[in-house]
Amino acid sequence: MDLTRRHFLSSAGLTLGALALDLLTPAHATAATHPPLAGLPHHAPRAKRLIYLHLSGGVSQLDTFDHKPGLREWYDKDLPPAVRGDQRITTMTASQGRLPIAPSLFGFDRYGKSGTWVSDLLPRTAGVVDDLTVVRSLFTDSINHDPACTFLMTGNELPGRASLGSWLSYGLGSMNDDLPAFAVLTPRFSSKAGVQPLFTRMWGAGPLPGRHHGVALRSEGDPVLFLDDPPGLSRAARRDQLNALGELNRSAHATHGDPQTLTRIAQYELAFRMQRAVPELTDIAGEGPATLALYGPEAGTRGTFAASCLLARRMVERGVRVVKLMHRGWDQHGNLPRDHRLQCRDIDQACAGLITDLKNRGLLDDTLVVCASEFGRTVYSQGSLTKTDYGRDHHPRCFSAWLAGGGIKRGHVHGETDDFSYNIVRDPVKVHDLNATILHLMGIDHERLSLKFQGLDQKLTGVETARVVEGIMA
Repeated sequence: MDLTRRHFLSSAGLTLGALALDLLTPAHATAATHPPLAGLPHHAPRAKRLIYLHLSGGVSQLDTFDHKPGLREWYDKDLPPAVRGDQRITTMTASQGRLPIAPSLFGFDRYGKSGTWVSDLLPRTAGVVDDLTVVRSLFTDSINHDPACTFLMTGNELPGRASLGSWLSYGLGSMNDDLPAFAVLTPRFSSKAGVQPLFTRMWGAGPLPGRHHGVALRSEGDPVLFLDDPPGLSRAARRDQLNALGELNRSAHATHGDPQTLTRIAQYELAFRMQRAVPELTDIAGEGPATLALYGPEAGTRGTFAASCLLARRMVERGVRVVKLMHRGWDQHGNLPRDHRLQCRDIDQACAGLITDLKNRGLLDDTLVVCASEFGRTVYSQGSLTKTDYGRDHHPRCFSAWLAGGGIKRGHVHGETDDFSYNIVRDPVKVHDLNATILHLMGIDHERLSLKFQGLDQKLTGVETARVVEGIMA
């Protein structure tokens, strides 16, 4: 017998439930749409959808949201040893003879009724600052990109864990029959520096069922490969093929009890429906000039950050639960003023346009928008420091992010760093706290959403204590 006693006992409930569903479901219907887990949401959600803007590489908080005017007096002076303490630094600056302070070249001003300090690199974002909470006191354990990004996205530095979007898909289910619950966009970037690669584990499902893996839409060519049926194959013939294949897979599942077989059925069905839904989703011809103008002149150019933000709005409008944008190019170890200007030009108007567009359509109140990097940048210069140029190394001890929308305070600043933007002096927020708060706003108790895997209860927020950051919630 192919099905072992242990496997039968562990999967019988799922198998019998699936068989019962099959008896009640017509052959042409699909099982791709999945409801929330039993008992979820744990409490009334403040947000139904999440748009996560990940600025990969490490945005300099000193040059964007963490204004430190007193550093002008410290130009080219060494970072005091008492400020650094025993913190380890990367090998890229550990061998430098000194760590000279590099004040930001960019001007800052107070904006909005909240009077929030924002750099002149982000004038459009400054215009919507009264809709944002700026967190200046994030910190992480990782000092290198790959583990830091993996930790931010999955709650663990080691590969193989489920990502935030996958947990939300798994716990809260799908809101749309024709599009994935979790979609990923990887727009182009303007920085001239080398970039870190993007690994699919950052939107992977880990030990969760495979249908919760993020679906990446391509920025060039067809948004999804093989979107069109082969020449000569009608939709009716394709439907008949999937019906027959579904019967074979259901038979295989009844024999072997492999839950991935159910995932395969669901994904085939979703792919069939996406062939109709994706072309409509990506066709922005119906967007009015005023809407396109919100996102900026690149909104109509596929693959740009602006076009991706517009597409993110169209996705959540159609019921996609989680949209993640991965914008690379923020790793400025040298030439930071030049490259951060380029990168901020990519995102500034698009971010502001996204917030405004969601607000105009009545979507911002129940859509959570998060914009964060994996870590920040050092106050001291890496390499040569001049009056017009500097670089900055990785800095995990403090960095900035912003949030807006469902359940978030408006026009608020949370946390404070020291005079060097090196250490947190008030209201620290670790990455696990941020993820716990996102889950909470989506109606999930982070302690109660888990999956038994390899003998452990796997959770997005890991085994260490994490807390919901009440101070940023409305």
